[in-house]
Amino acid sequence: MIHINIICVGKIKENYLKDAILEYSKRLSKYCKLDIIEIEDEQIPNNVNEKISNNIKSIEGNKILSHLKNSYIIALDLKGKQYSSEEFSKKIENISVSNNSNITFIIGGSLGLSDAVLNKSNELICFSKMTFPHQLIRVFLLEQLFRSFKIQNNETYHR
Repeated sequence: MIHINIICVGKIKENYLKDAILEYSKRLSKYCKLDIIEIEDEQIPNNVNEKISNNIKSIEGNKILSHLKNSYIIALDLKGKQYSSEEFSKKIENISVSNNSNITFIIGGSLGLSDAVLNKSNELICFSKMTFPHQLIRVFLLEQLFRSFKIQNNETYHR
C-alpha cells in the first residue's frame, strides 16, 4: 500500500478545517497509509524584511528536512507545475509504481519554503497561482489525493 506523508508548517486552529482534514483522512485510509506531520511555525514579526523572512524559512526548513525519509518529495510552491486532477492522479500512480511507494508532500508556512527544502524536492507543484492560507491548502491536497485514488480505481466521484 502506498504511504503518503504530508509535512506541514503550522497547526490547524479552525474546527471546520480540522473536520475536513479528519474526513478526508478517513476516506483516504481505504487507499493509502497517511501520516500528517505538523512542524511548529516561527513567529513572524510585523517588520519582516527579506533577511528575517529567509531566516524564518531556514529554521522551518531545517525542521522539515529532519522529518524527510526515503521518499519521493513533492513541495507545494507557487513556482511549481500545475496539474489537472486526472494528470495529478496519473502522476501519483506513476510515482508509486516506478519510483517509490512513499510520497512526501511539503506545505510551507506563511512565508513559503526555504531553498534547502525546494532543492531537496523531486518536484514542485502548484494548486493555483492565487494565494491561499497554508491551512486551507492542506484540505485541498487531501481532497485531490482522495480524488486521485478514486480516478485510479475508476470509481465515481463528483466532478
